[in-house]
Amino acid sequence: MATEGGGQPHASLIAITPVSEFRQIFFATYRNTRKFTNLINNGRVAVLIQGEDTELSHEPSGYALTAYGNAQEVGKTDYEEILKAHVHRNPDLANSLQSADLAVFLIKIETYQMVRGFDDVTWWPMGDSGL
Repeated sequence: MATEGGGQPHASLIAITPVSEFRQIFFATYRNTRKFTNLINNGRVAVLIQGEDTELSHEPSGYALTAYGNAQEVGKTDYEEILKAHVHRNPDLANSLQSADLAVFLIKIETYQMVRGFDDVTWWPMGDSGL
């Protein structure tokens, strides 16, 4: 995930949980990180997701999917339910996600960009992703 703080880009590896037909993405981070500070000051983010098509009829081909959107910290009312779903999708993070210093964020996706090759780029606007 890319964030920005004081004019400086910052990239972070995150575990995601997509919801609402991929119109929203949840992730967790600690409050004492540059990522958290950047997100509080500027919620605009880009999340790069690497993938691979594996159809049986031809060789696997890779792609890069970038989600562009705005991240907001999840409120206390939804926190436990969202955290439970995030742990379910990312069980190897269960111990790390028990910290009192943890914050959970929701990214409302505005647009996806799919890149399958140098000249094969597709944009998908998501419209109103609501809560």
